Amino acid sequence: MVSISAMASTRLLSLFNAKALNWTKTLASRTGCGVCYKRNLCSSPSRRHSCMSAWLIHQYGTNEVLKYTEEISVPVINSASEVMIKVCAASLNPLDLSMRGGYGAKLLKLRRDPLSVMENGSEFPLILGRDVSGVVVECGSGVTHFAPGDEVWAAVPPWKQGSLAEFVTLTDYEVSHKPKSLSHTEAASIPYVAATALSALVNAGGLCRESCSSKRVLIIGGSGGVGTFSIQLLKAWGAHVTVTCSHNAEGLVRGLGADEVVDYTAGDVAVQLEMMEKFDVVLDSVGGDTEQWALELLKPWSGAKYVTLVTPFLFNTDSTGLLDGTCRSGLTLSNKAVQSIISNGVFYRWAFFAPDGPALDEVSRLVDAGKILPVIEAQFPFTQVPQAFQKLEQGHARGKTVVRVAEDDDDAGQAEELAERSHVEEVMQMTQPN
Repeated sequence: MVSISAMASTRLLSLFNAKALNWTKTLASRTGCGVCYKRNLCSSPSRRHSCMSAWLIHQYGTNEVLKYTEEISVPVINSASEVMIKVCAASLNPLDLSMRGGYGAKLLKLRRDPLSVMENGSEFPLILGRDVSGVVVECGSGVTHFAPGDEVWAAVPPWKQGSLAEFVTLTDYEVSHKPKSLSHTEAASIPYVAATALSALVNAGGLCRESCSSKRVLIIGGSGGVGTFSIQLLKAWGAHVTVTCSHNAEGLVRGLGADEVVDYTAGDVAVQLEMMEKFDVVLDSVGGDTEQWALELLKPWSGAKYVTLVTPFLFNTDSTGLLDGTCRSGLTLSNKAVQSIISNGVFYRWAFFAPDGPALDEVSRLVDAGKILPVIEAQFPFTQVPQAFQKLEQGHARGKTVVRVAEDDDDAGQAEELAERSHVEEVMQMTQPN
């Protein structure tokens, strides 16, 4: 039975990958943007003055603010715990669209530079992209779990420069070894949604592998990146999973293991769900008015939890300032939490992305065991990042949109060569007399 489900899932994913290739060709022909940029790596990344290719924004706005450059400096190792990665593939998330327009700008600027609260300096240029799969080329002196040449993946925190570039630097805590069974393109579709889903389901929802076998979980908006990952994770843990999505995504979510599927286009979704047995956890990735009826779907006075990924926190800090926005958000959360406990005995919680390399280690094991598959809707080459954003803007995602930063084996070979060169330079420096 497991093998049949895996075969069905594989066929579905192959279909979506085929559509992804068609998307690339169609969108390139429509926009006439299939221009080819020649990437120019000036020197080894271990040298401070080397440069790399990247897609930048110098201001917030629509797709027109995305600019390609070959003149931005390669990031350098600034602390003993950092790892530099040669990016082979990246992927886009709805957060990238929001950040392009300035969402969370005030708080993220403060997180990047705490002293900026006293200054009016610019946070630009910014590099977007929250997923990375690639090869380690350099490590800080305190890094023990990784070495140059290791294939890794990671979710890039939104306060750091992103993965739509040839190189990215992260701490070793944020990085994990890539699943051996996946290509870089496949691997890049998972880290950010995995970290977000784990934060929501484990930290906020109180679920874990040992406690899921008797749990009923509802995922509102199950065909996107977080939804498709959550379905597979929860099924691997033994939970009963119900999903809301449109009719044309039903085959996808069932192929990933969903036990019950509710088509939100076939009538009032709340009415359809009220006819079912109540749930232990509701994971809401849609927001809006869903919480008005979703809280009623939880088992009363049994520790059930409503967890939403759509919160007003960053909107509040953007619109009213850091202090007022934080206070307003805290008041909103506390009022809703108290009201939910008093009325139904259920917990109301917000969930946020949290970088977690060790958690990705566990995800990697599940991937290599065949429990979790990458779900990719569209693929684009590095030259067509604006088209990838256009695809994401259309919404109704059926998986992830991936950008292939290193297009061929020559790029992968270059990464290995850079890693070896970095290691040789490090050894030479250690053996030179003082």
